[in-house]
Amino acid sequence: MASKASSSSIFQSLKRYIKKPWEITGPCADPEYKSALPKATEYRVRCPATTLQKPIVPTSDPETVFDIKYYTRDQRRDRPPIPRTILKKADVEKMMKEKTFDVNDFPKVYLTAKVEEDENAIGGGYQK
Repeated sequence: MASKASSSSIFQSLKRYIKKPWEITGPCADPEYKSALPKATEYRVRCPATTLQKPIVPTSDPETVFDIKYYTRDQRRDRPPIPRTILKKADVEKMMKEKTFDVNDFPKVYLTAKVEEDENAIGGGYQK
């Protein structure tokens, strides 16, 4: 047991002289340097979810309480719902059978004139 105590005291005395490499030079070597990392006992003394005192919720008549909900005052969301119809495949097929197409329903063709080739173009327009 005595050897264990003496070895620990030797180790403690050597620990004073042997430093970590970052403690030899740099900002950590200054005697006034204080580590920015808090200790485990200092970091979070109490849990953020614990309340120091019980909250007091004011109660009053519902008519006189201001409505804090955002969506009731939001003009973009305060619109009547858009009526939507869901089409099944059978409904679409029935609509397509009832629909008749006219020539005017489609856009006009861009190119209506026939392109005529130059008959004097020797070798496709390249001269030999």
